[in-house]
Amino acid sequence: MEGREEDVKLGANKFSERQPLGTSAQTKDYTERPPAPLFDPGELQSWSFWRAGIAEFMATFLFLYVTLLTVMGVGRSNNKCTTVGIQGIAWAFGGMIFALVYCTAGISGGHINPAVTFGLLLARKLSLTRAIYYMVMQCLGAICGASVVKGFQKTPYEVLGGGANVVNHGYTKGDGLGAEIVGTFVLVYTVFSATDAKRNARDSHVPILAPFPIGFAVFLVHLATIPITGTGINPARSLGAAVIYNKDHAWDDQWIFWVGPFIGAALAALYHQIVIRAIPFKSRP
Repeated sequence: MEGREEDVKLGANKFSERQPLGTSAQTKDYTERPPAPLFDPGELQSWSFWRAGIAEFMATFLFLYVTLLTVMGVGRSNNKCTTVGIQGIAWAFGGMIFALVYCTAGISGGHINPAVTFGLLLARKLSLTRAIYYMVMQCLGAICGASVVKGFQKTPYEVLGGGANVVNHGYTKGDGLGAEIVGTFVLVYTVFSATDAKRNARDSHVPILAPFPIGFAVFLVHLATIPITGTGINPARSLGAAVIYNKDHAWDDQWIFWVGPFIGAALAALYHQIVIRAIPFKSRP
């Protein structure tokens, strides 16, 4: 006996067609955090605020310590086949970002980079007060990390360039600026994607550890741009090495490693917030 039309409709509604993973069928509820206030005086009275800055200082200190020692180790060897080489340098930078973001994400957000902080500030993920505090602590941590490396290396540090970022021979300053813009765009766009609340809710069936894609992005960018600029994409890293190395040619190109990353971070923030998430166009109650 054939079922009535109403029964067919009820069955269709009760047992909906299965959809591929990653589509709206698997979307879970998520909460979009409200924009952070530009100024939040109450933060200054919170220990978590000061603790977060200390975490950024320590993370950037350790980042410079390990990565610059790796750079020095490769540079001082006469036979590059006996060292980790450029690939090893890239792994040192990417691996340290993976480890340090994992350690500090729950305390400060694991920025370890003024460009990342700037991008998140533009997206209203943190206040201007916190952003400035983070950047200052990141730069101080980088300077201290580079100074410890110089203490270990002493004379070789000066001869090998101290890990300072400069535009290498055969490339123009425009090449260096472009490499820093695109490289930082890749990094900051990855940060936004890996920490996106909507993406995490939608793809909750796919376990993902946010520090991994962020660290891997750093690794890949270093592989591409070490021959051009030594890879900055982090103004604190570039400043710390330049302050301790303190040679004219390192300071001549220093602007590239601030302007480039900040432009790249701004473009990544605009692209993710406006194009990918279309947040300005969403209807508000």
